[in-house]
Amino acid sequence: MKKIKLITDSTCDLPKDVLEKNNIEVMPLLINFGEESYLDGIEISQDELFEKIESGNIFPTTAQVTPNRFLEVFENAKKNDEILILVLISSVMSGTYQSACLAKEMIEYDDIYIVDSKSTCSGLGVLVLRAANLIKEGKSVQEIIDDLEKEKYKINSSLSFDSLDNLIKGGRISKTVGIVTGILGIKLILEIKDGLMAVKDKVRGSKKAVKRIIEDIEKYGYRKDLPVILVNVDMEDIAGPLREYLKANNIDFIETTVGCTVAIHAGKKASGLFFISE
Repeated sequence: MKKIKLITDSTCDLPKDVLEKNNIEVMPLLINFGEESYLDGIEISQDELFEKIESGNIFPTTAQVTPNRFLEVFENAKKNDEILILVLISSVMSGTYQSACLAKEMIEYDDIYIVDSKSTCSGLGVLVLRAANLIKEGKSVQEIIDDLEKEKYKINSSLSFDSLDNLIKGGRISKTVGIVTGILGIKLILEIKDGLMAVKDKVRGSKKAVKRIIEDIEKYGYRKDLPVILVNVDMEDIAGPLREYLKANNIDFIETTVGCTVAIHAGKKASGLFFISE
């Protein structure tokens, strides 16, 4: 029986110990500062990213995993007679999924399965964990792919940001939305919808933001065989109450921060929850 190998990309934002425990391989996206490029999470950390942003005049950009880098991985899988399942960032947000598909066309090997998660950050992360669980359960490749294609539409995401500046610079939301919310002291709750960042709700103050984020868990429920993922980028006024809520309700959760690719858009303070609804 062929071994199934699970691969994702660096926007999944899962902690290193979780990745290792579940045998998940990560393909890093590129972080570009002008002519200089760094592999996300390998050649540059979140702290180094923010330091470079503050000390320089260049706002970084990101670049997809290239077809050639995928091709190297695919050739090794072919050599080792492995089955590959790739669960990747939304194809609307990045060309990484398209790169993987192109690389698959370049190699004569059928045991490569590529899933467009329609998500990113820990939305991608929780779907990858679902794939890891199914592999451990001994499900067939087709059963795993069918399950992921269904479950990806049940990913629930809610993120609150201290500042929308980076989202505006990165083109994720309009400048008008950012200015209006800033003037009025409104906090936007953003979600990933149809593969893109979208405004889920607008509230005033941190307490209402926390309440709105929690509402979705109580309304839709969550898969009990998967952890809820608490994202915390140094935003304790949101993350603290969310953490207390999860603990008080005995909800299994993983707390994580974000990698450089997501941090470019999230900025230095953001927090929220990701889970797959029941």
